[in-house]
Amino acid sequence: MARPHATPPVIRSRLVLEVASELMGRRGIPAQARVELLNQGMSRPELCLFGSNAPSVIPEVARGDVQLAIVNPSTILTLAHRGTGPFSGALPVRTITVLPSHDQFIFALAERTGLASLQDVRDRRYPLRVSVRAQPDHGGHVLTDAVLAAHGFSMDDIVSWGGDVRRHATIPTAEPAAVERGELDAIFDEAVANWAPAAVDAGMRIVNLDEPTLQHLEAMGFRRARVSRSQYPALSREVDVTTLDFSGWAVFTSADAPDDLVTMICEALETRRDRIPWEGDGPLPLDRMCIDAEEAPLPAPLHPAAERFWRERGYLR
Repeated sequence: MARPHATPPVIRSRLVLEVASELMGRRGIPAQARVELLNQGMSRPELCLFGSNAPSVIPEVARGDVQLAIVNPSTILTLAHRGTGPFSGALPVRTITVLPSHDQFIFALAERTGLASLQDVRDRRYPLRVSVRAQPDHGGHVLTDAVLAAHGFSMDDIVSWGGDVRRHATIPTAEPAAVERGELDAIFDEAVANWAPAAVDAGMRIVNLDEPTLQHLEAMGFRRARVSRSQYPALSREVDVTTLDFSGWAVFTSADAPDDLVTMICEALETRRDRIPWEGDGPLPLDRMCIDAEEAPLPAPLHPAAERFWRERGYLR
């Protein structure tokens, strides 16, 4: 028998949500959930919660069409908040929390090309065969476009010089072998721990971004990060370069989101912290998810209701 407080719409909806939760991660099931909650008999949802990862959702949140979304790296939300990079104006977005995920974005070039930097690519107008993500709205494209623009060229320029842009579906673990076979010259991507050691073994050089470039990118809202052998012991030789950060999964909403809704979201995160997976072990580390931690950079101001909740519960001091 159903519990007395479970109305028929709640029973039906909980069934659907619990089944969806159980199906996530199984082979053949789409990996991003977009949940719409609407009153019975209505056609327009009252709430939309999107387990996204791409910058394309940010305008939807700013318009109020989506009340909760996620973007990686969290710094892309900084660009939206400031109106820099791909955003023509500042958008009214606010952070709820940030899931920890320590990562960097790197530009790796095959040493056999003789290219030591992105400046060399530009100056030699080198026809790179470069591998990037196939997902058209992947956050990595935002970083790539900004970094190449800071060096005075673009992916379109690479193609015009006779190069080729090849797109891979997910983390580029197979691409270093293609470099070793002479089929690729460059890989621009994140998830460094998964493929950078193999890339170095395949004869690739991880590009160091110079100080003027880093300062220009930081002014936009990006953050610098280091990649070194001390950080990634699997690297077969000494590497110590400065590049861009790709850390954090920013959970965000609109600046206009009602306080009571944001408070309920925070309460849900706290209540379900033991059941929500993240890249570490144990329950969600809420005390590290609202303080601008290295692995969870705070990209935009906390929504006032979120800040109040985290502070009152002792996660924020």
